[in-house]
Amino acid sequence: MFASKLLTRGRPTLTAQRSLTRTYASAPAPKSTQTKLSTLSNNMRVATEELPIETATVGVWIDAGSASESEANNGAAHFLEHMAFKGTEKRTRQALEKEIENIGGTLNAYTSREQTVYYAKVLKKDVEKAVDILSDILLNSKLDPAHVEAERHTILREMQEVNKDHHEVVFDYLHAAAFQGSSLSRTILGPPQNIRALKREDLLEYIKTHYVGPKMVLVGAGGVNHEELVQHAEKSFGSVSSVAPSTQEKKPRFVGSLIQERDDSFSTAHFAMAFESVGWSHPDYYAFQVLQSIIGSWDRSLGGGNNVSSKLAETFATEKLAHSISSFNTTYNNTGLFGAYMVNNGGEKFEDGIYEIFQEFNRIGKNVSETEVQRAKDKLKASILLQLDGTTSIAEDIGRQVLALGRRLSTTEVYQRIDAVSAKDVRRILRGHFEDQCPAVSAIGKTEEIPDYNQIRGWTYWVL
Repeated sequence: MFASKLLTRGRPTLTAQRSLTRTYASAPAPKSTQTKLSTLSNNMRVATEELPIETATVGVWIDAGSASESEANNGAAHFLEHMAFKGTEKRTRQALEKEIENIGGTLNAYTSREQTVYYAKVLKKDVEKAVDILSDILLNSKLDPAHVEAERHTILREMQEVNKDHHEVVFDYLHAAAFQGSSLSRTILGPPQNIRALKREDLLEYIKTHYVGPKMVLVGAGGVNHEELVQHAEKSFGSVSSVAPSTQEKKPRFVGSLIQERDDSFSTAHFAMAFESVGWSHPDYYAFQVLQSIIGSWDRSLGGGNNVSSKLAETFATEKLAHSISSFNTTYNNTGLFGAYMVNNGGEKFEDGIYEIFQEFNRIGKNVSETEVQRAKDKLKASILLQLDGTTSIAEDIGRQVLALGRRLSTTEVYQRIDAVSAKDVRRILRGHFEDQCPAVSAIGKTEEIPDYNQIRGWTYWVL
């Protein structure tokens, strides 16, 4: 079986404006199996977490996505994801499908702004075969010109479907508003003109540049043996180049601005607003995670109704301000977006909803209590454990952390960092990153009643 999942995509009209360290206390945490990490001679890493089960997820996490592309080849990483399953020098597409199905496994891939991932879910006894298949599709794809031409049409059709997803569109617009002129502003699928123009040679150049040892991690979770996986990696990936691109990654400049697309044929209005947050390795990362837990989310279909712990959610439920409201903390290597996403019917309550979001920011920045922060930390800890339910989720956590941090934090260390966050920290980051700052804003649909950008900007001036 094959599957492919996409994390995000874009287009728009802009209004532009301009645009922390701690010690960690100890705390009890569930015991977790140790994550083992080795480095091959070509600087490719192998990371595993062995569990006493008969299934395993093995995959390759690559430190390259759409943010590694230029304006000219934007869309190449996602295009390669499509081409990976079309056949290699030693396996036709049909042979590849049959081999995976004969062992009862699944093969998946996805592309994000900063990572590309290929992984397989198999039985413990088939881990070596899975590694061989993964290396084959990554390093030996034929990229047959006929298949490249055929896949153009598939991706363009996918683009049409993604453009119908208002959530995807509004967040692509948000990135375009926030990171103007940088690679993070571009979509993962790329513009249609690039999809029509990319050639086999462009895809081969992307592989040569980014599918290299220092940017790749082979991850195994579940029924895997670390030493054996290292041996499989040496055999299957030992020929990968040990030389990484020499270009140094620059921190993208955050720009406060608005992208708005009004379309009264929509039944709803979608609104997203974000301020610049921090990257994966920043000391304040977990403070932002706690802040997100405090703000929370709400959807009118939820059974809890207005009996929820989030004060903002309670306001939205009681006042019937929207269909849904949610906070988000989108993190990248050296920057991030923290904000709120709202869906409603447009109309006068559109402005009321945005105002209530700022009121909640103001309240937290001034008066959030240690009790409220502790409740949010407990909720965050539970959500982290629930997200690690299964070998694929564990593998994703390992791959992301090794690429972003160089290692995987133990559950104990994660809990310690969460426990170290205080109400003072939450007030500090909120006031430091949100107060008197220009937000990035995006909206689509019935947006007639969206306030002027200057009015939204004015709500960031809080009376201290």
